[in-house]
Amino acid sequence: MHTVPRVVAALVTAAITTGLPASPARATPPNIPAKATAQAELNTLTVAAETNESTYDRDLFPHWITISGTCNTRETVLKRDGSDVVVSSACAATSGSWYSPYDGATWTAASDLDIDHVVPLAEAWRSGASAWTTSKRQSFANDLTRPQLIAVTDTVNQAKSDQDPSTWQPSVASYRCTYARMWIAVKYYWGLTLQSTEKTALQTMLNTCS
Repeated sequence: MHTVPRVVAALVTAAITTGLPASPARATPPNIPAKATAQAELNTLTVAAETNESTYDRDLFPHWITISGTCNTRETVLKRDGSDVVVSSACAATSGSWYSPYDGATWTAASDLDIDHVVPLAEAWRSGASAWTTSKRQSFANDLTRPQLIAVTDTVNQAKSDQDPSTWQPSVASYRCTYARMWIAVKYYWGLTLQSTEKTALQTMLNTCS
């Protein structure tokens, strides 16, 4: 069981003794659109019923792949989203600190983190990816250019599973604007469809943006 207070307390103690900031870098995937851009993209997305749910297989989205040297996609995101991350010669994160924006928890062990696919692989499959080539699905599953991958608390990622925003949203309400913009950007770039309930939820979340 995770013990957030203990981990946070350890970080604060370290900050006092070293003079370093107590808070780690916040996970920030690239190319999150502004509210106006996200709204325009949401308006153009096709609303359609999901299909092919029974034929989904996670192995049809090969990941994690090698990105550079010995570093795969997971390790690359951990380095990007963490603070003071130290890695081994095999690119495994051996120390660092990570803030999970979904739930506001801070972790100092990489094993406490999952790399979330903002638009889950199964959700993508049901929204059009079932018609893609395996190569295209691999690119989607390892997409470091769009705001599709983010380091978050592992149990939160597992609880989210393959749900869309109509049934799952970050517990940190102030992050829902960002989450909606990320979700919309990914679906727009990859040409995926939306369910009507999903679009309604995204619009509600966008409306919370300043």
